[in-house]
Amino acid sequence: MIPPETPLPWSRRAVTYEILVRSFQDSDGDGKGDLPGLISRLDYLNDGDPSTTSDLGVDAIWLMPVFASPSYHGYDTTDYDRINPDYGTNADFQRLASEAHRRGIKVVLDLVVNHTGSGHPWFQDAASSATSAHRDWYVWNPTDLGWRPPWDPYTGGDCWHLKNGAWYYALFWSEMPDLDFQTPAVRDEMKRVAQQWLNLGADGYRLDAARYLIEGSGGSADTAQTHQYWREFASAVRAVKPDAMMVGEVWTDTSTIASYYDDLPLNFDFPLASAVIDSVNAGNGAGIASTIDQVRATYPAGATDAPFLRNHDMQRTASGLGGSTGKIANALAVLLTIPGSPFLYYGEELGLLNGSSCNGCDEDKRSPMPWDATPGGGFTTGTPWHAFAPGQGAANVAAETGVDTSLLSRTRKLIAAHRDSNALSQGSIQWLSRSGSVLAFVRRFGSETVVVVHNLSDTSANAGPYQVSGSAAVTLFADPGVTDLSGSSGSFHASLGGRGTGIYRMVP
Repeated sequence: MIPPETPLPWSRRAVTYEILVRSFQDSDGDGKGDLPGLISRLDYLNDGDPSTTSDLGVDAIWLMPVFASPSYHGYDTTDYDRINPDYGTNADFQRLASEAHRRGIKVVLDLVVNHTGSGHPWFQDAASSATSAHRDWYVWNPTDLGWRPPWDPYTGGDCWHLKNGAWYYALFWSEMPDLDFQTPAVRDEMKRVAQQWLNLGADGYRLDAARYLIEGSGGSADTAQTHQYWREFASAVRAVKPDAMMVGEVWTDTSTIASYYDDLPLNFDFPLASAVIDSVNAGNGAGIASTIDQVRATYPAGATDAPFLRNHDMQRTASGLGGSTGKIANALAVLLTIPGSPFLYYGEELGLLNGSSCNGCDEDKRSPMPWDATPGGGFTTGTPWHAFAPGQGAANVAAETGVDTSLLSRTRKLIAAHRDSNALSQGSIQWLSRSGSVLAFVRRFGSETVVVVHNLSDTSANAGPYQVSGSAAVTLFADPGVTDLSGSSGSFHASLGGRGTGIYRMVP
């Protein structure tokens, strides 16, 4: 008998959907998405009724930065206490949180604490004089120390910039100066900001650039002081909402990501994201299995992974998989069946491609959501702030709704299976087939055992026979061309069509 297990907090078993508000839904015809527009689309994400099948069924939404900023992306904040006027007002945010909560959706905010925008009043004051009140809120030096970004120490640009006779440190861009987290007032202010928005309805944070708060020698990342601050921050967040989501952007190798689990409950798994895309492209699941094994061997006991396919800084999943519907289907199915709390990037459920209007710029990774095939895409009655991605005529919500085999319909079913199975949402994993075109594994939680089989090739394949305890199997999800899991005496097998997935709950 497998003993009962304690369910994880919502934040460690949720399916979370990343949204750029500017690109999701425009409510006033100015071509830019906003919070009222997002509110009008909440039923697409989760209508609050588990019995319906017309919504995605996600548990949470992660909003890319929504605070005041002069840039379209919002990562150069100029006021942490005010919603970007392009998006609405603080009252609009509170209404969004209320409407989302009514449907069972948590709201996670992107919080950029490593740096501010150069237009923030703090920096304007800091740069005005060596004796200004906010001078020590930023990192200054009399000379250029010549530090370069840790991810590109040889050819990356200098991170020190001259202003009014002194040099300030800005890791990412001259217009995004780094805050000095060795200054107590800065440490306290960011904790205050986080607590304020939790009190206004937020349910947690995606923590941008988590590795870089306090640099070491030469601008090195992952310092002990950075870890210490995240522990302080997490304690301040839990003081307001003990179950708040906190997920770190720690874009590096598995062993370094593991070190942040002493500070934060979730951290994005960048190596696994690459492994899934590479394995699906190669038609061989070995890379996925070995990466998950490394996570299990390296992360602290009981840690929850945060898997994803792609985000706003990366080439979109569909483009990375050559626009192949079968490969996109594979990748989504793997994401929603492996261990961890998965994150989807808006439009992935449609097979949305990168844009093509600015030669791979970040805006092309963040193009408007295509709700239909009209010129405004159902996104706006005006001119969209950025062009739609290629393929809008087929890859849009209206075209894929009601089509049982569409990526959208399939993603809805996979999320429903994830939601309805403790084994899928928080269970352990045991490999049945870990290399070649068939990736198969068992997920277990308490008394529930679920078998998952993926065919990572374009041709049909046989899965099994596998030695799995149980008298029979109930199919939770199966693509066309995928048979039931059949057999007896603990030996089960299935046939899989090209790029097909089957998910089965074992009957004792």
